[in-house]
Amino acid sequence: MADQAAAGSAWPESTKIDRTVAHESRVYDYLLGGSTNFEVDRKAALRAGAAVGGIDVARASARSSRLFLKQVMHHLALEAGVEQFLDIGTGIPDEGNVLSVAQAALPRARVVSVDNDPIVFAHTHALTKTTPEGAADFVEGDLRRPDAILRRAKATLDLDRPVAVLLLSVLHHVRDADDPAGIVAEFMRAVPSGSYLAVSHLTGDMRPEEMAKLSASVPADSSYVFAIRSHDEIARFFDGLDLVDPGIVPIDQWRPNAPDAPHEGHYHYGALAQKP
Repeated sequence: MADQAAAGSAWPESTKIDRTVAHESRVYDYLLGGSTNFEVDRKAALRAGAAVGGIDVARASARSSRLFLKQVMHHLALEAGVEQFLDIGTGIPDEGNVLSVAQAALPRARVVSVDNDPIVFAHTHALTKTTPEGAADFVEGDLRRPDAILRRAKATLDLDRPVAVLLLSVLHHVRDADDPAGIVAEFMRAVPSGSYLAVSHLTGDMRPEEMAKLSASVPADSSYVFAIRSHDEIARFFDGLDLVDPGIVPIDQWRPNAPDAPHEGHYHYGALAQKP
């Protein structure tokens, strides 16, 4: 299959895109049935699929993660009354992204989307298209640099008012050496009491053999990694926060009776917590 992105999703010629290195946003796009991806991304997705029982299993897991996003957003916007969202690792936009879900539920929502993939940057028009009542911006940034992201986010978000920090299906691409718990803590220190943290994360607790194969499927020199973590390791991200019921659970057990609840969350924990 030749390298090609979705028709009409052109990007500036000055944008530097490395087509030899897989990127999580484009792999995820492929798993969700998108076409804004390259051969290297599709190969990475197929390797991951082979490790966990087939590409259909990997795609079902990606769909479950997207449904978990929708559930969390509906709770935050409609039940918790949150009006500001910092979506880190936003990915290639589609109809189910944070901005579209947030402003459909709450037109006055203010959303800052963050990613470090230049192809996501090329979709800035979709990630900054806002309702008249709301506001939206895109920040090209790496989650390992919270200070830089927060400086840019202040142009759109009022950090003196509650903000939902969303780290969905992204922290398992951060190595332990980069101190992911410290990164999360820095974001949460910057937002006030009443703010929220949402996380979904791959785990080996349910199917350790498949997750070990998934982690090992990545070439040693690849920047696209899987850091598979346990329940206790994921719980560290929520230190000092109050978990929202039912706590840190497989994503198919988080509000399982809600409309569109995920049905296959066997590889991911998900949780939402509030800063006291």
